[in-house]
Amino acid sequence: MSSSTAASQPGAIAEASPLSLCAREPRVPADQLVAEMVPPPRFDSVRFSNYIPDPNQPSQTEAVRVLEDFAGGLGGAHASGAGKPGRRGFLGFGRSKAPKSPAGPRGVYLDGGYGVGKTHLLASLWHATPAEPSLKAFGTFVELTNLVGALGFQQTVQTLSGHRLLCIDEFELDDPGDTVLVSTLLGKLVDAGVALAATSNTLPGKLGEGRFAAADFLREIQGLSAHFRALRIDGEDYRHRGLPEAPAPFSDEQVTKAAYATEGASLDDFPHLLEHLARVHPSRYGALTDGLKAVCLTDVQPIPDQSTALRLVVLADRLYDREVPVLAAGLPFDQLFSEEMLKGGYRKKYFRAISRLTALARDAKGLVTS
Repeated sequence: MSSSTAASQPGAIAEASPLSLCAREPRVPADQLVAEMVPPPRFDSVRFSNYIPDPNQPSQTEAVRVLEDFAGGLGGAHASGAGKPGRRGFLGFGRSKAPKSPAGPRGVYLDGGYGVGKTHLLASLWHATPAEPSLKAFGTFVELTNLVGALGFQQTVQTLSGHRLLCIDEFELDDPGDTVLVSTLLGKLVDAGVALAATSNTLPGKLGEGRFAAADFLREIQGLSAHFRALRIDGEDYRHRGLPEAPAPFSDEQVTKAAYATEGASLDDFPHLLEHLARVHPSRYGALTDGLKAVCLTDVQPIPDQSTALRLVVLADRLYDREVPVLAAGLPFDQLFSEEMLKGGYRKKYFRAISRLTALARDAKGLVTS
């Protein structure tokens, strides 16, 4: 029985044929897109209290303090631009002063390199904000643009305008059209009294220190820059801080054996998986991986082109969000992207994907028993 056949039979068990990503073609209703705008499973339990600042990076400790104040200031009446009497302002400034008016800052942008814990802090802000989950939204930039595509612009504005807070992770500036679309959307939401928080990715050609510069973000969101306070977070990638090097890839035989022995694991040939990703919209990559206990890949090869590479980045993000271990045979993950790609405008995305896939590869080591 093929892995594709097994994927269509519920209740597949260990030693039966594993599942297959290539056999999945998920469909996600628009209303489900809204309901799922919450921190992903990896960040269900994150809080400011379990964020571990690097003692050599005081900006990380300061970020926690400012964001705790930010969350505390969101407990007041919606769309008033102010907290309850006596509460802190939205960004924790001027604690003895009256809260800021709607014309003041309504958001914060977390500025830092990959692996410094920006998503942990963003999700902690969502959890700490004193509002019902239905009044808070959390999603990536891609998920937000997909929501607009599914609902339409006006319906998206109407749906999100009643929220207390919108958190946008991985704000992407690679597509000018999408940037203008989301900038316009955020303007409408700010007018409705929604507080904003965001992290961002590298703008092509703005490599700097290997991280995105806050000035670029503020310029690209045009008239919204006055509504954001940029909060710099320095540090090195925590996923590799004090940890051993990424595990070497296993053999195809080892990966295949582990896939058959692991209930809920998928098994796919890497080149075929890349072809399948081209046929599935990136908004569905989360649904593509739902329910998987592990992803097993054979014959991992260099990424052939930039479009394929960017799709793999999205898949890596969704697997990382869902804490799905990745067991691979073939090329090591740090050799997936060509030298040209790693020097180009999407450099930061590729390094983030390498970082996250490496972390997931460590998680998968225990699946190989011999």
